[in-house]
Amino acid sequence: MTNTQRLTIKNQSKSFYHAFSGIGYFIASERNAAIHLAATILAIMAAIFFRVSISEAIALTFVIGIVWIAELFNTCLEKTLDFISIDEHPEIKFIKDTAAGAVLIASITALIVGLFIFIPKIL
Repeated sequence: MTNTQRLTIKNQSKSFYHAFSGIGYFIASERNAAIHLAATILAIMAAIFFRVSISEAIALTFVIGIVWIAELFNTCLEKTLDFISIDEHPEIKFIKDTAAGAVLIASITALIVGLFIFIPKIL
């Protein structure tokens, strides 16, 4: 095994550092990240306020995570395609639009789960 392949605390901590740096940069630089962060904080506050059940908390955690994952991948894909070509191409537009559609589906799913959980508690 080479030094870069060894699983050491130092190597693992570097991996976490880079991952958290990426998330921090994403939140600081992407407008949609601010929207997702606000929605995440609101959902967590509502979950605490309404004292959701464990299964409801798991469902909320899952859909929030899926939205974040979708948005992070969408951003990576968009940045990669912008790096490849700044010109407009129908194929690139299709890829970007489809990736954005995935984020929209994840967000709508999260909203629906949130409505199923919180509307009965509000009423």
